[in-house]
Amino acid sequence: MKVLAFNGSPRADGNTRYALKTVGDEIIKAGIEFEIIQVGNKSIRGCMECMECRKNLDGRCVIDDEVNVWMQMINKADGILLGSPVHFAGITATMKAFLDRGFYSTASTTSLLRNKVGAAVVAVRRSGGMSAFQMLNHYLLYSEMLVATSNYWNIIHGRDIGESAKDEEGQQIMRVLGKNMAWLLQVLEAGKSKIDPVPIEAKIRTNFIR
Repeated sequence: MKVLAFNGSPRADGNTRYALKTVGDEIIKAGIEFEIIQVGNKSIRGCMECMECRKNLDGRCVIDDEVNVWMQMINKADGILLGSPVHFAGITATMKAFLDRGFYSTASTTSLLRNKVGAAVVAVRRSGGMSAFQMLNHYLLYSEMLVATSNYWNIIHGRDIGESAKDEEGQQIMRVLGKNMAWLLQVLEAGKSKIDPVPIEAKIRTNFIR
């Protein structure tokens, strides 16, 4: 089994990576592979709402860049971990561009993300952590993923690089998240041969303006 973590911070080695790695260390201890993909310092343009992915139904965005590569990596993984620092009480622009395009282009191929284990973590200086955390969870919940939890909201505090290592409660939150995520992955793996997945229902789309 394998978990992919996506670091939405422009700082490749900042507090967001520290949080992801703290979660990942527990996943590795459980015998599961773990890899961090750097997103936040890449040039990723946002969704153009061209709707070509809805026409092609191939699970790919027509802007052929790292987003398509990452989504195919997710397709082969068993779990994903999304991480971002807080920018203006939200996630980073690059992370949002990646998630908007990647998750929407695969919406027609539900099996790409459905029933995989997912979780989100946030690094914040002071406030805005909850709204950023909710933004990340929107993508996981929309995709019928199974969300792993911890003993508190998955937020760690720190401004300068390395400061999050002083947040003892934040460290514990990440450790517990890693253990729970690994356990959930193992439970799912053990049950696959015994219990069939819930059949996929075709998406119903309702517009309220007629």
